Amino acid sequence: MDLLLPDSGLIIYQVVGFVILLFVLGKFAWKPILAGLKEREETIESALLSAEQAKNEMQALQADNEKLLKEARAERDSILKEALTVASTIKEEAKSETSKITARMIEDAKAVIENEKKAALTDVKVLVARLSLDITEKLLRKELADQSAQKELIDGLVKDLNLN
Repeated sequence: MDLLLPDSGLIIYQVVGFVILLFVLGKFAWKPILAGLKEREETIESALLSAEQAKNEMQALQADNEKLLKEARAERDSILKEALTVASTIKEEAKSETSKITARMIEDAKAVIENEKKAALTDVKVLVARLSLDITEKLLRKELADQSAQKELIDGLVKDLNLN
């Protein structure tokens, strides 16, 4: 049974050694270990707080981004609407200007045609008058070839002048 039950001296040495070990560990090891654990706990807690703050900031940034995106879309829509309005206005102005220019061109063309018509009629009148004079001259030469016919014509013209 000696093998199973140690001597009382051995037990005392073991208890004394254990107490010394506990004292040495308590004096030199437990404080640094506990300080390290406390520091580690504080680091983990601050990391968790930082993560929570980062999460809150990300949510705030996402909300801001969503708000900015909505504003940008609204601004884009208003710019497109304004551009369509301006384009429509420019189109209408161009149509109006084109119709004015067309009307002015038509009026100018009518004036040119009228002037050309008057010039042509004047040319025709001048030509008819010239032809009439040529024909009259030829007829008078033929009729007034002798002296007595000339005297008779002159007397008739003088009588007409006196009457008028």
